[in-house]
Amino acid sequence: MTEKIATRQAYGEILPVLGKEYPDLVVMDADLSGSTKTAEFRKVFPERFFNMGIAEQNMYGQAAGLALSGKIVCASTFAMFASGRAFEIIRNSIGYTHANVKICATHAGITVGEDGASHQTFEDIALMRTIPGMTVINPSDAVSAKKLLRQAVEMEGPCYVRLGRAAVPVYYKEEDEIILGRGKQLRDGKDLTIIATGIMVPDAMAAAEKLAEEGVDARVIDIHTIKPLDEEIILKAAAETGAIVTAEEHSVIGGLGEAVAHTVVKKCPVKMAMVGQQDVFGESGKPDELRAKYHMTAEDIVKAAKDLA
Repeated sequence: MTEKIATRQAYGEILPVLGKEYPDLVVMDADLSGSTKTAEFRKVFPERFFNMGIAEQNMYGQAAGLALSGKIVCASTFAMFASGRAFEIIRNSIGYTHANVKICATHAGITVGEDGASHQTFEDIALMRTIPGMTVINPSDAVSAKKLLRQAVEMEGPCYVRLGRAAVPVYYKEEDEIILGRGKQLRDGKDLTIIATGIMVPDAMAAAEKLAEEGVDARVIDIHTIKPLDEEIILKAAAETGAIVTAEEHSVIGGLGEAVAHTVVKKCPVKMAMVGQQDVFGESGKPDELRAKYHMTAEDIVKAAKDLA
């Protein structure tokens, strides 16, 4: 049975490791350290951990100040509160100043599950993409999360890292190369390309297997860095396969699908379909049941691919 680990858990595990390597790394949290897993850093480096209380705007403003004073800052809360409540502060204090703050937001997407519509964030990638100079990262599993979080800490400047609540399959191996800003082709194919991000990557591979059984040869690409987008791998796929299905646990408005469409329409227009949250709110429920209800599964990717034929 495939091991399942939440990407937020991977964040908690890598933080103390990075803390030992980077003495200027500080971690901040909005009174959710048990849920965001930043408590793991606090256990090892209590003097470099700051619980800012339920005051997200204040936390990100102070994160900017610490970063502009020479610190590397990882500041965490739920994705809804980071991208929603604190957007103005992130834009003006972190984005505009290009402060070295890593906005590591957990509990993103429909798989927040029982927390319901008020906490299920489908807009965060769209919002963060609009901030000039903001890097946007969406890991698919625990292994890629750790590798990308390390690179996020090593890079200079602000980034948004999207992490989830629910345990998801560990898809990558430790020896796999995952490079910030570069998509990763997981499967070759000539008939169409499935471009996925985050926890939809295993579903994309499962969909490709189902399509293969029906004689459809699908290429699969993991776009873990939404911004800057790896246009080279996307345009190559568009030219060679002639059709693209995108898959994301995010709104189809402003997310991966629109980022890919923006790229191909300018240089290599092809038929496209987008699998993701439509223009509706979610509801409370079990993560897998919600993904099925709102059409974010391998079966939905297969259907989208067939509809393009």
